[in-house]
Amino acid sequence: MGADLKSLSIYEQSRQLIPGGVNSPVRAFAAVGGEPVVMKSGKGAWLKDVDGNSYIDYIGSWGPMILGHAEPHVIAAVKDAAERSTSFGAPTEAELDLARLINEAVPSMEMLRLTNSGTEAVMGALRVARGFTGRDMIVKCVGCYHGGADYLLVKAGSGAATLGSPDSAGVPKAFAELTVLVPYNDIEAVRQVFTAHKDNIAALIIEPVAGNMGCVPPQEGYLQGLRELCSEAGVVLVFDEVMTGFRVHHGGAQARYGVRPDLSCFGKIVGGGLPVGAYGGRSEMMQKVAPLGPVYQAGTLSGNPLATAAGIAMLSQLKRSAVYETLEKTGAQLERDILEAANQVGVTVCVQRVASMLTVFFTKGPVRHWDDASACDTKAFAQWHRSLLQEGVYWPPSQFEAAFVSICHDAEVLSLTKKAMEKAFLRLKQSA
Repeated sequence: MGADLKSLSIYEQSRQLIPGGVNSPVRAFAAVGGEPVVMKSGKGAWLKDVDGNSYIDYIGSWGPMILGHAEPHVIAAVKDAAERSTSFGAPTEAELDLARLINEAVPSMEMLRLTNSGTEAVMGALRVARGFTGRDMIVKCVGCYHGGADYLLVKAGSGAATLGSPDSAGVPKAFAELTVLVPYNDIEAVRQVFTAHKDNIAALIIEPVAGNMGCVPPQEGYLQGLRELCSEAGVVLVFDEVMTGFRVHHGGAQARYGVRPDLSCFGKIVGGGLPVGAYGGRSEMMQKVAPLGPVYQAGTLSGNPLATAAGIAMLSQLKRSAVYETLEKTGAQLERDILEAANQVGVTVCVQRVASMLTVFFTKGPVRHWDDASACDTKAFAQWHRSLLQEGVYWPPSQFEAAFVSICHDAEVLSLTKKAMEKAFLRLKQSA
């Protein structure tokens, strides 16, 4: 790696104008130490920083770069759209084309609305759930993240059936008290909550594969059990597929596990990595959304022509089965390589993977919920992460984030990654 002088200079200057020098907290490297790398460009599986250093990228803009960075079809579509205008504030045919592609892949989204982000999609979906049911309370899992809405930034109370309390300054306690928390992968806890708050719960929202406490798959029967409980209680089941949508399966986690939610939320992946989101589901629920119904939700840039063009180009290519076959094989090979590299020097890790998203947990495992994840050795992870960065591998800078591969992570890239992993695990073992 180079001296990184320009990257450090830009970061230090950014701290004077931007809180923490970053526009999203995880980018600050607070969990792993050191200064964040300032990126300049990306191509395929590679990133290049402002100092000219190259990195194999396993963040992929937190999921959407399934086809790799600067994919030619996506770039061409964006350029073509930009020449016609970057925004209209009026309907376009491209919005319909993108909606059709999403509906074809995810039939549960009988009607849908485009937004500007995954956070907006979640906010819209939960507002629909409340408007449809006439109830106020939301159930979410500890360790699952669903964007920055006040009532979702909550932490657990003293038990499974207790109300949440604010997890961020600036969130009124009254907002958080409308949210009830349960452990992930614990169907009995959900049953208890539904009993304790009968007739008050509008929706249960969940990442069908948790990605924001690291990659934590649903245990067998868990999602199916949630579907049954929600149907019995008249609770709207909302799948947050911002991370899993078009990633773990062409039809999302709901297709992979065979569970049909009432509403679904998608993010930047349906815009080829551009700022975009979508929420939708059962027609009778979505017909409550203005201008058809009383549930108001709007956005001047929703359905932005650049985002829709990129999304159409991206999703059109993801219809090819070979994409998902490649992703599955690549993810499996990376998992094997990581375990081999750790085992050969005697470092204990648990690798959890669903398709092309995975996490290296520094614990014996398995990791089934937040309590398991929070018991990991985060100091060991931080040291390992710094070593990987030194070897030119850009891994998510938190123990509690998932890594992603693209179809551009070919055999050569994986071979280079394995060598970097071996060095990183060896350094960790030698420092113990």
